[in-house]
Amino acid sequence: MSTPMATSARYSHAGDEFLFVELSEEMTLEAFFRSISITQRLKALALPGVVEICPANASYQVRHDPDRLPAHALQETLEALDREVSAQRVRTIETRVIEVPVLYNDPWTHETLMRFRDRHQDPSGTDLEYAARINGYDGVEAFIEAHSGSPWFVSMVGFVAGLPFMYQMVPRERQIQVPKYLRPRTDTPRQTVGYGGCFSCIYSVRGAGGYQMFGVTPMPIYDPAGEQPHIDDSMIFFRPGDIVKHRAIGREEYDRLLADAEAGRFVPRVVPFTFDLDDFDRDPDGYANRVKEVLHDH
Repeated sequence: MSTPMATSARYSHAGDEFLFVELSEEMTLEAFFRSISITQRLKALALPGVVEICPANASYQVRHDPDRLPAHALQETLEALDREVSAQRVRTIETRVIEVPVLYNDPWTHETLMRFRDRHQDPSGTDLEYAARINGYDGVEAFIEAHSGSPWFVSMVGFVAGLPFMYQMVPRERQIQVPKYLRPRTDTPRQTVGYGGCFSCIYSVRGAGGYQMFGVTPMPIYDPAGEQPHIDDSMIFFRPGDIVKHRAIGREEYDRLLADAEAGRFVPRVVPFTFDLDDFDRDPDGYANRVKEVLHDH
């Protein structure tokens, strides 16, 4: 398979400490792969003066100490890494597959969405019913199967601390798309699985939000109190490049897993994985099955 020609990156300096790099004007797996590949290489270099690296959907930002690493030297390094990534014949990244249990159509997001129906495109139904209808699915169960059946890339983490934005790993013509609320809510339950545009997310904290609400996960993803053994000192579980596989669960399992989480006993299913972009491009459905098998085998 021929490698698509990479578009020219646009480098923008923000003050003295930040360099923002835009790789594409649209979100694609190729653009994200380029972003995560460059930033992984930059991290491995451990350059003195690099303070923070933040990959995103089709861009990334680097914070640096200009007294130790001048902006022009950082940009030259990033340009060289971009050429290296664009020229590679084998397009792989080392990552991990994470299973996220989800109680879809749960009572807490249902109560919340009903309180805010006046801010929704379809006040007569639920968020799941609306999403299923506009995406052409034959009911809520079929929609849940589509949402939980495919893997998702964590393309960036942010907006609020620990919140992962996830991009569906299916051909573009099959991607789920759902608009955000007409006006944002002032309340969203913690660990809500939401959706806006072509991105799924998990709300790491309770608060305002505008994404459609599909369910909740008992899995802790943000831990400022340091009570969850599976979350390190960064307090944040997800990393850009993670591959997420949702698993629909019932109320009984949700309650059991939530009790484990509250007691600091939750153990997520996480498997190391080498993602190959060309293998995925050749057979997206087969690749999705491979991700499921990796989890099943562990």
